[in-house]
Amino acid sequence: MSNVKVAILGSGNIGTDLMMKLGRSSKLELTAMIGIDPDSEGLRMAKQRGYEVFDGGLKQFLENSPELADIVFDATSAKAHIRHAKALREAGKLAIDLTPAAVGPYVVPAVNLGSHLHETNINLITCGGQATIPIVHAINRVSPVNYAEIVATISSKSAGPGTRANIDEFTETTAHGIEAIGGAKKGKAIIILNPAEPPILMRNTVYALVDEETLDEQAIAASIEQTAGYIQSYVPGYRLRTEPIFDGNKVTVFLEVEGAGDYLPTYSGNLDIMTATAVKVAEEFAAHHVKAASV
Repeated sequence: MSNVKVAILGSGNIGTDLMMKLGRSSKLELTAMIGIDPDSEGLRMAKQRGYEVFDGGLKQFLENSPELADIVFDATSAKAHIRHAKALREAGKLAIDLTPAAVGPYVVPAVNLGSHLHETNINLITCGGQATIPIVHAINRVSPVNYAEIVATISSKSAGPGTRANIDEFTETTAHGIEAIGGAKKGKAIIILNPAEPPILMRNTVYALVDEETLDEQAIAASIEQTAGYIQSYVPGYRLRTEPIFDGNKVTVFLEVEGAGDYLPTYSGNLDIMTATAVKVAEEFAAHHVKAASV
């Protein structure tokens, strides 16, 4: 079975780290890196590795070599993806969106990946969403969550121009994901850029108010542990910092994400969880579409 061909749109930190991870995939074949800055390190590294390089953006790629990829990862910005989504759809490409544009359905592998394998544009929400929404879901499947609030704290050094430009979209998209995917009746998201030196690892806190009548501390803790274990299968640096803390009907969970150090520093867990999740989702999509084509 031949691997499914993929391309990366965006030659910044996220796109470059994604390139390193895709190089290890046994199901995906990276063919091209697309950017707009011919002097970017991402395009330079892609060229050195033998990938096709396009410095004229998505338009250049689609007009000249669209056959190079069936799946395109968009690692640009939320505003740019609005334009890219239309062009990719018209070109018949599957788009995996690493921005908080929220054009396609939200996908969190630990919760709902199997429900969206037929889609042509999927959204990976945000780094905070990928880290915390599965935990909200894990709590909610035991005791209904009336309110969930997440606080994502990342090193300011790992927040590049794209992250900073997308902060409003981050809070809105993550909060909606907490409700739509996590199952909370009401959700709220906060992001904090911490300038500490040395840089801190990505840390996330989940606060959930659950239905008191169905509160089962042991079952909730087991559900959270199971979910964390699944996430670790594709994000090895994801971990619970402590056991869940219960105070009446309030559940508090502390998480930490350490990056793999492929291209980005290990403290950039916020970016690493997005690229690792993107590979996981693309591999599942590739397997699904190859299987469907063989039927």
